[in-house]
Amino acid sequence: MIEVSNLRIPLKQLNGNEEDELLACRRAAARKLGIKERRIHGIELRKRSVDARKRTSILLTYTVRLKVMGDEAELTRDRHHNARPVTEDGYVLPTPARGSVRKGERPIIVGAGCAGLFCALALASAGLSPLLVERGDDAERRTRTVRLFNETGELDPQSNIQFGLGGAGTFSDGKLGTGTSSPAHRLILQTLVEAGAQRRILWDAKPHVGSDVLPSVVTRIVQRIEELGGEVRFRTRLDDLEIRDGRVVGIRLEHDGSIETLRTRNVVLACGHSARDVFELLRHKGVALERKTFAMGVRIEHLQASIDQALYGPSAGHPALGAASYKLAEHVPDGRSAFSFCMCPGGYVVAAASEIDGVVTNGMSLSDRAGTNANSGLLANVFPEDLPGDDVLAGIELQRACERAAFEMAGGAFVAPAQLVGDFLSKTPSSGAGTVVPTYPRGVTWGIVDGALPDYVTQTLRSAIPRMERKLHGFSATDAVLTGVETRSSSPVRVTRRKDGQSVSTSGLWPCGEGAGYAGGIMSAATDGLRTAEALLAR
Repeated sequence: MIEVSNLRIPLKQLNGNEEDELLACRRAAARKLGIKERRIHGIELRKRSVDARKRTSILLTYTVRLKVMGDEAELTRDRHHNARPVTEDGYVLPTPARGSVRKGERPIIVGAGCAGLFCALALASAGLSPLLVERGDDAERRTRTVRLFNETGELDPQSNIQFGLGGAGTFSDGKLGTGTSSPAHRLILQTLVEAGAQRRILWDAKPHVGSDVLPSVVTRIVQRIEELGGEVRFRTRLDDLEIRDGRVVGIRLEHDGSIETLRTRNVVLACGHSARDVFELLRHKGVALERKTFAMGVRIEHLQASIDQALYGPSAGHPALGAASYKLAEHVPDGRSAFSFCMCPGGYVVAAASEIDGVVTNGMSLSDRAGTNANSGLLANVFPEDLPGDDVLAGIELQRACERAAFEMAGGAFVAPAQLVGDFLSKTPSSGAGTVVPTYPRGVTWGIVDGALPDYVTQTLRSAIPRMERKLHGFSATDAVLTGVETRSSSPVRVTRRKDGQSVSTSGLWPCGEGAGYAGGIMSAATDGLRTAEALLAR
């Protein structure tokens, strides 16, 4: 098999469907290899990205894998890095070991987000019959609960946009981009496709599933775990850990008011970054924790058409391009930085609270990304040295304080404070929307957003927005909307672990994923889940 990269195809040769792309790539690959098209008897898309540096001449760049008649080594000789022989990806799930799991040896995984799901899938594949527990609901019930909250403001603290099957990622677009590389990435994507995600995530440079598709995808992954001998329980919360002589020996679970204690020597902690009671439990039990850098800010909304025009110019709206996305970062003179986060083309700002007296925002897109607005988090870093005192959970308390301030500023009922970008830059309260209508489902109270965030965060955002305008025309549009607050982009605490994956203080406790401070998105969390399973199996 030959991999050919950097196939650059003009947008005008494409019409947006996979068959059309394959034909264009076949022609381009044949030219690059200097062979007739008929010698190619198999082609697979591996990567697709948009090169819009020249908006009047946009190109799509592809990497493909080919089955070709002839000597592959000869065909790829002297073609540098653009064509090379390759073998099939080798990362596979483990196969069952001999024997059965002894009593007290069954691993228990806390949290059914991406890290927990893929850890459970790997352990079930290895025959360890893991128990996966999730404090929130399954996808169907969780979807109903979220809809009820959006319509009435009735929050279920145990099942919401933060908690439930699939974790926070289920209702935040399902973006699968990652800044890291791992042989596990292909397996993760293939698993998602087998569970119902669109095939295009296998090659799209900025893949996403969509919050309308993800609930069924994660449900099918649960079914696969159960088929392999695992067990999954919902509405089941970690109540306590039994630790003896520095080692986990048991776990206490709460379900519907009943308590159950189970013996186990291995607990995978994949609880997500919003499980604040879990962090408080770990501190109480003496498990090693440390502060880490995190970020806070607001959601910024523009018209999607404005973003399309700014990035694609006259080609905006072409079916091969879809809704445009951006990624911005800016260092400001005082040494701090601001950046966009979880950009949702054609998306919606969502109400992501998990506590009864705090407003939290996030963003999501459906699979078609056809919404009127674009939104992203606009965040500034919060460093450990910004926090008062020596409490390892001081970052959580700062998050809570900001969420409660936003709740009170907007008048309660999970309404959010909002301000136009032009007014924010001039420090003037806003009185209403312009052309950009906010999509936050519980409604907004117009005014200011400053009072819900530390001064160093708002000052950084004010300094960064005009600089970001130089990179993306229209970003500082006066009627773009800021909705506060976004506080849950990452965990403010890390559950420190050794090189073998176990807690530095507590053997048999395996911190994993975003909540433990070792991931930053669906792909990295799923990868960390697989990595943790491998480490556990190695012992």
